[in-house]
Amino acid sequence: MPHAIVVAHGQPSDPDPAEAALAAFAAKVDALAEHVTVSSATLAKPSALEAKLDGLPENSVIYPLFMAKGWFVTSALPKRVGDHTARILDPLGIDPDLPALTANALEAKLREEHWAANATDLVIAAHGSGRSRNPSAVANEFADRLGMQVAFQSIRVGFVEEPPSIAEAARDASNQAICLPFFACTGGHVLEDVPEELERAKFKGIVMPVVGELAPIQRQIAQKVTEAFASA
Repeated sequence: MPHAIVVAHGQPSDPDPAEAALAAFAAKVDALAEHVTVSSATLAKPSALEAKLDGLPENSVIYPLFMAKGWFVTSALPKRVGDHTARILDPLGIDPDLPALTANALEAKLREEHWAANATDLVIAAHGSGRSRNPSAVANEFADRLGMQVAFQSIRVGFVEEPPSIAEAARDASNQAICLPFFACTGGHVLEDVPEELERAKFKGIVMPVVGELAPIQRQIAQKVTEAFASA
């Protein structure tokens, strides 16, 4: 059976919990992917990706669970893949369908809360970077395209590693507000930095799961890895 590996960054200081969390994520995608076996590996777990690739056929594919096509996807990941001929697909964050699929999840939350979009503020909490403009450009483009799908009262984007901060973006948001963490996985930034920034802003709204864990997105990943073999 064709095989796909979902690869994420992981947590270098303590790789095992993130490795286990990604394995659970991959199991959900595996259940949604027809005729493709899906497993996982983090870059932070020493030799995890290499060990996985050693047991897989040459036509395997790698799905980067990253929000930008930056250094990790274009340099670190290919270096770790080495001579194996596994194909590296485009990362989650630049999937052209991502804004529409995320809009579906946000509209479902609005219906659940009985909120009108045009009376609701959306705060997008993203990673950003102090070294590259690419991550923030991806997040801002996502926000622009999302705004074409759902007419929120406002859409504000804040970052962990560059201005404006998440606290600045969330400040003065109404109580009828949603925070969407623009992250692929629930890691340290989502568990620590985002809540701290929202607390600084006295944010009173709802916090959604990270983009990568929204149900429509997991189905999309399953579809992408399946299509990769169909196109080949």
